[in-house]
Amino acid sequence: MSTSATATRAPSSGVVPASLVATVIFLTAVAPLATDMYVPAFPRVAEEFGTTASAVQLTLTTFFAGMGLGQLVGGPFSDQRGRRMPLVAGTILMTVASIGCALAPSVGVLMIARFLQGFGGGWAMVIGRAVIVDRARGPQLVRVLNLVMGIGGVAPIISPLLGAVILQLTGWRMTFWVLAALGVLMTLCALFVVPESLPPEKRHEGGLREFGHAAHTVLSNRRFVGYVVVASSAFIALFAYVATSAFILQNMNGLSPVAYSIVFAANAGGMTVAALLSARMAGRVPTRRVILTGQIIALAAGVAMLAGALWWATPLLVALGSFFALMVAQGLVNTNGGALASAEVPEHPGTSSAVLGLVQWTTAGIVAPIAGLGGSNTAVPMAALMIAGALLSMFGLLVLARPDTSRPGVPARTARIEGASTP
Repeated sequence: MSTSATATRAPSSGVVPASLVATVIFLTAVAPLATDMYVPAFPRVAEEFGTTASAVQLTLTTFFAGMGLGQLVGGPFSDQRGRRMPLVAGTILMTVASIGCALAPSVGVLMIARFLQGFGGGWAMVIGRAVIVDRARGPQLVRVLNLVMGIGGVAPIISPLLGAVILQLTGWRMTFWVLAALGVLMTLCALFVVPESLPPEKRHEGGLREFGHAAHTVLSNRRFVGYVVVASSAFIALFAYVATSAFILQNMNGLSPVAYSIVFAANAGGMTVAALLSARMAGRVPTRRVILTGQIIALAAGVAMLAGALWWATPLLVALGSFFALMVAQGLVNTNGGALASAEVPEHPGTSSAVLGLVQWTTAGIVAPIAGLGGSNTAVPMAALMIAGALLSMFGLLVLARPDTSRPGVPARTARIEGASTP
């Protein structure tokens, strides 16, 4: 039997091969690759186009908006048409858009190309996640998604270092040529490794009416909404960090692009270790307790950053410590919140992933320019966003996603991965 035929055949559920996990990790690496390789070049891009820090940060906003919209459309579309070929289409679009970014003559054209790049990447990301949700259940779902995030943390470790090296040797445009080459490789992986995990009998008829019904179903689940708030609010701090850390560490504290990239990579390493530890704890420690621990760490990091920004002009040690703690918290909160959200509505994996992705990446797109409102010489907006994100995430966990003790049957679908003793 040919490779493509094997990949097309629908697999049995409940088994997630290592090759598939590795491929989904690579496919979902598009966001950190397309973001973190580019972040060290922000000051250079602003200089070349003769524009402001906020304008350059808007290229993050358009990318994140594309990511959100791509996930909103791609998830339900794959529920209708299957996973494999729509996944291939998303990786092709991302590749073509990356070439457009490399050739952009102005910051305006770069924004448009970044939107299309994000749309293709978001489309591919949500379908990759849906493939995992198709195949895994209960603690295995939490474990596999945390492995995807944990091992995938190599991407945000390597990408800023690679971006800094590219910046030193050539220029920021080469970053997007590298992303285009990676897009070709992603397309090949989608064609020859990813199986069709959604057999025809499990697909819906499609159309706006069906999507509207599915979206209404998942959004009517209070606990699903709560866990979406948990995971999406964590993005407030994460992408405030992505949008402003280059200016805080380079402009305000004098780090070189290479030194900044090393710090960025170390922080990503902290997130990776936390996510891998979270994967090992799945089924042993209540997932809600792990999330709450991460939220408390994130809140403490935000308070420390705000104190440093208001009274000590954001010294380097305060910034480094706060950023590292924030990223460790991300490894404990983000994927666990998303896994519990998916577990609440297992009958709509594509739509639930699309809703989660839309809210997360729309949040990221809104946060990026807000974080830069104070200019490139203050960390106060960044610190305020860190605190706001942690508090809102706690609200999602403790209020919206609280266990429904009056209806014992409702949380039964997620009881095995939440744990019996929930905060």
